[in-house]
Amino acid sequence: PIDAITPQIIAQYRDKRSGKVRANREIALLSHIFNMAREWGITEKENPATGVRKNKERPRDFYAGPEIWDAVYRRAAPELRDAMDLAYLTGQRPADVLSMRAVDCVGGHLQVAQGKTSKKLRIQLETSGQLNELSLLLERLLQQRKERGVRNPYLITTEDGRHVTASMLRLRFDGARKSATEQALETQDKILAEQIRLFQFRDIRPKAASEILD
Repeated sequence: PIDAITPQIIAQYRDKRSGKVRANREIALLSHIFNMAREWGITEKENPATGVRKNKERPRDFYAGPEIWDAVYRRAAPELRDAMDLAYLTGQRPADVLSMRAVDCVGGHLQVAQGKTSKKLRIQLETSGQLNELSLLLERLLQQRKERGVRNPYLITTEDGRHVTASMLRLRFDGARKSATEQALETQDKILAEQIRLFQFRDIRPKAASEILD
């Protein structure tokens, strides 16, 4: 029952939860649920999540250098390579990369509607009057769509024309990373293997921010 939940119970949940950062997010969600319940008149009790101490968090500090990138990229399926390239050259979040459409390429720009912030961006396809790498990538992706007879509107598709979803991307990235890790272990490079194992698709965004100057 909603009125039976106390700050102590939430604190116990926090301490038992193995994923410490995830526990913080879940408590924040629970707090929002209680606030909505109070607005709707489901409960008159004070929000029990208010004032409950959160777990300490450390910002993610991981840089996917060329050796790590190349190791995973070599083992990646074609659609994963396309997604990695598009993520790197736009510097956008994974979900926003997968939602990019052919019609978003308009007037010398790639239009981006960020899902998390609702912010709208226009990324230039020319640098100093010359087509940049992003423009060349988009030309290739658009040509692929024609060759594959793709009917869905998205830029990142499989070889048989299906839209790549978040779960599909995760499975492909996990597979490529595992294969790259195994290859590093075969060459007895344990340090590289461990670095590859830590690489996540979301690390492409800070990599782009630190490397792309234009």
